[in-house]
Amino acid sequence: MNFQLNEELTLLQQTAREFAANELRAAARRMDETEEFEIEVFKKLAELGLAGLTIPEKFGGSGFYDQGMGNQAACVTLEEINRICASTGVTLSVHMSLFSSLLTKWGSEEQKARVLPKMASGEWLGAYCLSEAGSGTDAGSLVCEANKDGNDYVINGSKLWITSAPYADVFIVFARTDKAQKTRGITAFFVEADRKGLKVAKKEKKMGIRGSATCEVLFEDCRVPAANRIGDEGTGFKIALDTLDGGRVGIAAQAVGIGRACLEEATAYSKTREQFGQPIANFQAVQWMLADMAMKLDASRMLMYRAAWLRDNGKPCTAESAMAKLFASETANKAAKDAVQIFGGNGYSKEYNVERHFRDARITEIYEGTSQVQRIVIARNLLGD
Repeated sequence: MNFQLNEELTLLQQTAREFAANELRAAARRMDETEEFEIEVFKKLAELGLAGLTIPEKFGGSGFYDQGMGNQAACVTLEEINRICASTGVTLSVHMSLFSSLLTKWGSEEQKARVLPKMASGEWLGAYCLSEAGSGTDAGSLVCEANKDGNDYVINGSKLWITSAPYADVFIVFARTDKAQKTRGITAFFVEADRKGLKVAKKEKKMGIRGSATCEVLFEDCRVPAANRIGDEGTGFKIALDTLDGGRVGIAAQAVGIGRACLEEATAYSKTREQFGQPIANFQAVQWMLADMAMKLDASRMLMYRAAWLRDNGKPCTAESAMAKLFASETANKAAKDAVQIFGGNGYSKEYNVERHFRDARITEIYEGTSQVQRIVIARNLLGD
């Protein structure tokens, strides 16, 4: 087994790392303070090809998908981006793993030709509408409706917790087309943001990833052509669950990036901060916290790459994606907690980035399936349920 990135992925890693260092370091702090995403940041990363990693080359993608490395390339990039700015990281992750990957796998050739080039170039930014007020973890209970009317569907309902909603150009929307069925009555659509009847509503005030807008999206007699339906009627829930396998790999990459930032910053600080006449790095209590961070981050990264490789190679990865997301997110939260502890009082101050990492890490155990849900997924796969 080869644990080294190949030449293409190594070059991609360097590109993403340099972009994050040069373009995101100052922007990350600004976006956290203003609670506003700087869309030009996304446009710049798209110019480098970082928005098209999970898209076939014939539709404008970067070529990694065609080499069977789309998810691995996304992980390499997302770790570097999230190491500096988790708000930009989640924006890119949703765009690649929840929108572009979904349409690449499940969309028709006409749909892919119509939409994916705009996603790869960064002309369009994608969002994903699954959760509702009464159906978060229990997504199969969604009530947003899409009723057939001639050659169109008319969508009515609301979606909550929609990442990137105010500046998204197109949304994947899951709506109920058959009230008599539960999960088999759900259908997937893509809906352009400028369609009449689509409205971005309440913006959430959040603890972390504050630079990424999370909003309610309302659909009021929103008319969408049948040509925008993805797959057959009733296959939407299957599409949603499959897509979340890839999305969880993306969140694992986000968690690894945040955790790595905590480790690097805590290590550097421990070497310069002195107490009792010596650097605190000399104390075993600090050394053990750093050692645990490093060990668990390495394990998280290995789980992440395993799941990404499986998905790139068309192999089942539901349990492996859940393991990667669960372990990496819990590791990131522990790393952030210990980093703040190592910084002491300074760690509680906004002057230092670990305070932001602590807040940003928290959501990784909640969205795209809570830690409890991941354990259920893993257990069901073990038991054959």
